[in-house]
Amino acid sequence: MLIAYRRHQKHCEHRAEGRRYRRCRCVIWVDGTLAGQEIHRSLGLRNWDEAQALIRKWDTDKQPKSKSPEDETPITVDQAWKDFLSDMEARNLSISTVRKYKLLSRKMQDFAVRHGLLFLVQFNLAALRAFREEWQDGPLSSAKKLERLRAFFRFGQESEWVKDNPASKLKTPKVTQRPTLPFTHEEMLRILAALDPFYDQIAPSGRNSARRLRALVLLLRYSGMRIGDAVSVTSGQINGNKLFLYTQKSGVPVYTVLPDFVVRALDVVPRVTPTQFFWKGSATLDGVVGSWQRRLRKLFRLAKVTGGHAHRFRDTFATELLLAAVPIERVAVLLGHQSVKVTEKYYSAWTASRQRQVEEDLARAWGRDPIVLLETKGTPQVHGKPEPVN
Repeated sequence: MLIAYRRHQKHCEHRAEGRRYRRCRCVIWVDGTLAGQEIHRSLGLRNWDEAQALIRKWDTDKQPKSKSPEDETPITVDQAWKDFLSDMEARNLSISTVRKYKLLSRKMQDFAVRHGLLFLVQFNLAALRAFREEWQDGPLSSAKKLERLRAFFRFGQESEWVKDNPASKLKTPKVTQRPTLPFTHEEMLRILAALDPFYDQIAPSGRNSARRLRALVLLLRYSGMRIGDAVSVTSGQINGNKLFLYTQKSGVPVYTVLPDFVVRALDVVPRVTPTQFFWKGSATLDGVVGSWQRRLRKLFRLAKVTGGHAHRFRDTFATELLLAAVPIERVAVLLGHQSVKVTEKYYSAWTASRQRQVEEDLARAWGRDPIVLLETKGTPQVHGKPEPVN
């Protein structure tokens, strides 16, 4: 049996009267059991009649048509997400990955409440299509969100909560691949030159942050790190001019070599803690990254660099290595890509540029070779081709 009640907010003048008072506008919650499942959650509603109608609908739909054992006590959407997120945390997935799934869970649970969907088995293909129609993301973000939705239902299928994965039947949106846009040498020089004016626009109390910005720019450019990884770098990751990036699945650590002037910039920067350069570790990493991104945007405006963002430093790192004839397999390792195919997907155009560069280098080398010059001058030509010798 489910019981609805007002969960009074702190500022509600009727809070002292408890659950029995229903005439305020506080959000309605429900408590009790349904089909063997304990329910304790917000309905997201303030109208009492709408809340009662929703509870009646849940009570009517609580017995699925199928009589199989797994359908007698179907799992709720809330509980399914709790179990899924607990499993993710037990697998020690990154904070940013878990955060994206938590955001999807909140959106899906909100949709479920508004459409009277209490149990996971009620999310059929039609319901998922309606859920996706509410997304206001671009094609790439929608495709990523769909991948996460499929992973959630795949977990549900493996846990025998649902018979199949309805999310797998949703068509993936057409995604136009974002062209890789590294900074040119001229743009990099302008960015570094703009750091001095950036210092001048900051009050004396903010000079240390400005100096950290220079070190962060150099670290992003010459390490190929994503901004979240760069901001959370610690002094323990640096040994001489070697920077520890990550440990491969095989257990082999991956290091990159930083230019000496980048190491010096990190050495002299005022640290926020004895081991941290850019982040105290107390605030959320997402919040700190957002703060540094705002500073970078201001720097790009001063440098008059259009479309500047932190990930372009990573693109610059990768493309410069490819143009320097570093094998793409090694670039993939430094970028932390699980497969070379990922690197090829984003940097295939620059691999072609590297090949053209190699061809031009060979043409110049052959142009100076005495044997090539002799053979070229001494061979009669017919319409640009060597004439056959009888």
